Amino acid sequence: MRLEYTRDELLTSHAYEEPLIAGDVLCHGGFIGSGYVSPRTLHRLPAIGAWQDRLRREGLPLLNLPTEYVPPHYPSYEQAKYLLQEGITDPITRSLTIISIVEGFGARIRDLPLPDLHATFVEDVGGTAIAHLGGGLVEAHARDEAGHRREGGHKQMWEAARDLGLSKPELPGDILLRMMMGRRRPERRREFPELPAVTENLVAFLTGVMIIEIVAEDVFEWAKALLGDPEVCRQNRAAAAMVAHIQQDEKAHVEYLRTALSEMRARTFVGADGTTHVPGATVVDRLFEVGLRGIVSTRPREDRERLREEIHAAIEDRAEASRIASRFEELDAGWTFPKGEDEKLDLLLETAAAPR
Repeated sequence: MRLEYTRDELLTSHAYEEPLIAGDVLCHGGFIGSGYVSPRTLHRLPAIGAWQDRLRREGLPLLNLPTEYVPPHYPSYEQAKYLLQEGITDPITRSLTIISIVEGFGARIRDLPLPDLHATFVEDVGGTAIAHLGGGLVEAHARDEAGHRREGGHKQMWEAARDLGLSKPELPGDILLRMMMGRRRPERRREFPELPAVTENLVAFLTGVMIIEIVAEDVFEWAKALLGDPEVCRQNRAAAAMVAHIQQDEKAHVEYLRTALSEMRARTFVGADGTTHVPGATVVDRLFEVGLRGIVSTRPREDRERLREEIHAAIEDRAEASRIASRFEELDAGWTFPKGEDEKLDLLLETAAAPR
């Protein structure tokens, strides 16, 4: 199977029969027959499939995230639906708008400093996803999230899904201010000072993005269920379909990230002094575990507490606030990260397979 691709090839889309229009914005992707086809996947998906097939032939596993570590979206579908039924739309509007804004920030992935990837490992990286990170994979990811030139991306698609489902709700004026005033994340501690900082930062960043992309699967399912519910959303089919298009696009992101990290895991990192060697599994597994605990344990707990306060503040402005608040809490199934601070996290290693 072919293992080398040019940058232009990895950024090439299919020849669509119909474009995707989100609101009044021309967006990436399009339709062939009756099916939606994700952007920039004419060669990108076959390339990822080929690199994963190489891992499989070499008997190497693919890194993945155990589903029991994925926190459910808050507020839950049942809670969000109840709020909409009570006419309390502001928290849901805010949540969907923040998702769209964060998607727009995804373009910043193209600013990720990349080391000389051929000199980063003892072994050759030719014909791997690693070698193509700066050759189209990262740029395709950035364009998918924020759009490119005249085409909108996931930012505009989330906005369209929100407006379709909630009939163009009035947007809270303090969204950006609250985002900027959010709790600052502590600076990440170096785990492998023997490696060049740019190398460790690359692995930590890629593992963090991969975890966030996998966790987002629950967000997609939440949004499809809520915006696709005819009891609370008017253009429910169109809204849910728009979310499904974004969800489909994200699969390429998850697959190239887990492929590149699995390739790194199977290799040996070269230290800053040029002579020290560190096993790839040692580096990737440790940084994955540190990132996983922070992203799906500490951060969701903090975000949940903040959102709960904001939701109860919105409920207080309603008649029968006590009844509504009580019912809202009754619908909360809760969630606790399944591993304590002193417990080692299990990584899920799967047999390499082509992306679905």
